[in-house]
Amino acid sequence: MTTVDFAPLFRTAIGFDRLARLVDSAASGADAQTYPPYNIEKTGDDTYRITMAVAGFRPEDLELTAKENTLVVSGRIPAEAQKHEVLYRGIAGRAFERRFVLADHIVVEGADVDLGLLHVNLKRVVPEALKPRKITIGGAAAPSIANDGVTAKAA
Repeated sequence: MTTVDFAPLFRTAIGFDRLARLVDSAASGADAQTYPPYNIEKTGDDTYRITMAVAGFRPEDLELTAKENTLVVSGRIPAEAQKHEVLYRGIAGRAFERRFVLADHIVVEGADVDLGLLHVNLKRVVPEALKPRKITIGGAAAPSIANDGVTAKAA
């Protein structure tokens, strides 16, 4: 497997250690879990939606936490006495924790559960200070030019 050496980057750039950790975790396959299945959709220019299949989980069994550009979605079904003998279990009901790395300025707008699907709405909110702004160009008054092409002197 190929490894990436970030030493040259760290000699001249400051604050990119999070990027190195992200690349390392992607390369190692540490986040190769497959449960629960999910979709990530782009619903607009600056809006996104994560949809997770959470059959068997009630809204109070689910927890969403956003901290330091990471969204953590976890589900825990309370331990209850088994009322029936299960002959075949095809619907997984195990606890899970899934992490999503969010880009800068992505905020969670809300979440809801509908028909066994958890929908998490995300939006990019760029602060006014970081948005492009038009700069007006100021300058001295243009010098007046005489008919002969020589600049006229003010009297």
